[in-house]
Amino acid sequence: MLFSPGWRAPVRQGEILAVFTAGLMLGGTVSATVIWLLSGLSAPLPSSVRTSAILGIAALGAARELGLLSLPLPQNARQIPQEILQTNLRRGSLQFGFELGTGVRTYVSSTAPYVLALALLLSHEPLAIALLTGAAFGTGRALSAALTYLSQDDDRAAVIATRIPHLKAATAAISLCALALLLL
Repeated sequence: MLFSPGWRAPVRQGEILAVFTAGLMLGGTVSATVIWLLSGLSAPLPSSVRTSAILGIAALGAARELGLLSLPLPQNARQIPQEILQTNLRRGSLQFGFELGTGVRTYVSSTAPYVLALALLLSHEPLAIALLTGAAFGTGRALSAALTYLSQDDDRAAVIATRIPHLKAATAAISLCALALLLL
């Protein structure tokens, strides 16, 4: 856990949160850059084919989140080892954030990041859009840690656990609607 109620480290938690957030944003940006580089492979496809594929993927993602479809996600279902944070707290927080930000070394339970990545891959947007999307992904992952840090509520984890299924379903449905409005 990045923050614990009995924090005793010589470094302030706010500083660690900032380093962790920088790592998340950097990791998201690196992943988005790789996706952007690979998106050139989809450029020869007609835009109508790419649009249909993006909307189809978003519909599959929404169906999965709503429980209408059982579809395993391609992921590395391992946790980042705790030793990363124990050697050097600042460097470890940056590395931990980077690895979470890339989304390739950790467990991602939501379909939305996969839909987003495939939409970036198929849409072949300009590099600036891909970089902003990657930074936004990292920022979104940082939001959870920031809210935990700021809440100072011992019951927060239980409350979030009950809301996550609803948030995932709402995110998938809203993503499908937003992509449909943007692409059609």
